[in-house]
Amino acid sequence: MTDTFTVACVQNCAGPDMAANIDDAIALCCDAHRAGATLICTPEFFTCFDKTDLGLRVGAFPEPEHPALPAFKRLAEELRVWLLLGSLAIQVGPERLNNRSFLISPEGHIVTRYNKIHMFDVDLPNGEVFRESDVFEPGADAVLGHTPWGGVGLSVCYDLRFAYLYRLLAQAGAVFLTVPAAFMKTTGQAHWHALLRSRAIETGCYVFAPCQYGAHGQAITYGHSLVIDPWGEVLADAGQGRGFALARVDPLKVTEVRSMIPALEHDREINSMVMAESQKVSA
Repeated sequence: MTDTFTVACVQNCAGPDMAANIDDAIALCCDAHRAGATLICTPEFFTCFDKTDLGLRVGAFPEPEHPALPAFKRLAEELRVWLLLGSLAIQVGPERLNNRSFLISPEGHIVTRYNKIHMFDVDLPNGEVFRESDVFEPGADAVLGHTPWGGVGLSVCYDLRFAYLYRLLAQAGAVFLTVPAAFMKTTGQAHWHALLRSRAIETGCYVFAPCQYGAHGQAITYGHSLVIDPWGEVLADAGQGRGFALARVDPLKVTEVRSMIPALEHDREINSMVMAESQKVSA
């Protein structure tokens, strides 16, 4: 865990045409590779994302039949890079899906898979309504992948709001955290940067957060794909529009920050919750 490397967080705007989205994402990955990236991360649902009155269209297939997997396994092998496929919709039963992230090696092999645990079931102030649990089966396992540079803790989008997942991953050996997303513009403007910087600071990890941007039918995503260092500093922000956030990563920075503030070693068992009663203060 000593070599530096360059990471890219790709930022695309997927629609309902999966073939076109795959071609565009491949082109962006190739651009990121030419810019020096040896780890390239894509957003959540980067191959198909469209919201209509009928709900979300995310291009679901059983894993062995998903057209994106052979395309990106081949790309990883051709470019000799590590790829984090932010997420694909994987059919796992009648009308049930997993929101699944994949880590792919430069040999084109799937190193590990992660199924998104936390479901985005919300009613936003602007009237947007999302009910992921109507269609998606939540995952149950935290997942730590391994690269030559160190452990990678996988997560997806709404997981970001559940800090305990990232602490668990860091204590299990993660030095990098991936948070691919299709974060809504409404919540992204308020919380995206703050939450991602918090996860980096709390764990002493690098955070790689590729996010979609723009309009996807009735949904609008926030963009601002980020690379954040273990001190909470934003190293790269893709802003709005097609492209990628690119940054140089030094894994030794994780060791440096954690030696200064070893918070991961300072957990204490809390025995109970004391609910103090209001008391009258005597003169």
